[in-house]
Amino acid sequence: MPVLTRLIPSPVVVDIRAGALDDLAGVLADQRISASGKLAVAISGGSGAALRERLAPALPGASWYEVGGGTLDDAIKLADAMKSGHYDAVVGLGGGKIIDCAKFAAARIGLPLVAVATNLSHDGLCSPVATLDNDAGRGSYGVPNPIAVVIDLDIIREAPVRFVRSGIGDALSNISAVADWELANREKGEQIDGLAAAIARQAGEAVLRHPGGVGDDGFLTVLAEGLVLTGISMSVAGDSRPASGACHEINHAFDILHPKRAASHGEQCGLGAAFAMHLRGAHEESVLMAACLRRHGLPVLPEEIGFSADEFVEVVAYAPQTRPGRYTILEHLDLSNDQIRDAYADYAKAIAS
Repeated sequence: MPVLTRLIPSPVVVDIRAGALDDLAGVLADQRISASGKLAVAISGGSGAALRERLAPALPGASWYEVGGGTLDDAIKLADAMKSGHYDAVVGLGGGKIIDCAKFAAARIGLPLVAVATNLSHDGLCSPVATLDNDAGRGSYGVPNPIAVVIDLDIIREAPVRFVRSGIGDALSNISAVADWELANREKGEQIDGLAAAIARQAGEAVLRHPGGVGDDGFLTVLAEGLVLTGISMSVAGDSRPASGACHEINHAFDILHPKRAASHGEQCGLGAAFAMHLRGAHEESVLMAACLRRHGLPVLPEEIGFSADEFVEVVAYAPQTRPGRYTILEHLDLSNDQIRDAYADYAKAIAS
């Protein structure tokens, strides 16, 4: 009887707990990621310096590289600087920009990446994508999944709370994104990967229904696990589909139309997801999502991030142009500006009651 299965690209180590950073050297050695200790560590110029001082004694064979920013040029420069070092692995130590640069650089020189996240602002820390600014704006580049993910909850709590809030919005948006994927499957025959959809949806649902707050280890663990699982769901699907639907189209539209005024990625995705759930007629789910966002201090109305209702209507109308070929509730309904305005008024009334 043949065994029917598939291999899922995923990290060999996921260490999420308070104090995890203290055991980083042991994790790297024990898992044979770098038995020799020859590591290239990418850090930011700010918070990275303090972490370098703390970790350097435990990583005597490491070389440290300061990353200037989150651009494609920064990632290429990092790869060029690392390529002659004969390292076992690359460690990306920092926030999303540092990890994305390290992901790209590691892929470019053919080394495994260890992602050590210092905040939980979005689901990119374990995804097979590096998002980098380029001359045309911003691009997404396919890269291998990290071989290990280390998240120290003590470090996460030291970061500004807005980063945790952003991660909450990004995780919750999975629920809307999967609903959009299922819609595309029903209406357009788009192939859906049931395992990827299940992983992404359950990651979002776990965050939605957890009673804890941003200062609780229990809640931070569930959020961190949810963001890691979301990255794995994208690897399973071979695409960002399980975590990106109308919610992310709305986010991209904010960024494109109002680059100087845009809020955080997760704030915009969470707001977009709650509104998209309302548009699809899932009114109870929309209200529940808005209540969760509000409880954690995230916006549920565009006015709460400095945009008028008319500007939000513009954003939603423009959103489908940000991802040509992606079918979501926005493409399905194909609403006029007046219809979007009416739907928004209904949404605002529903979540206020």
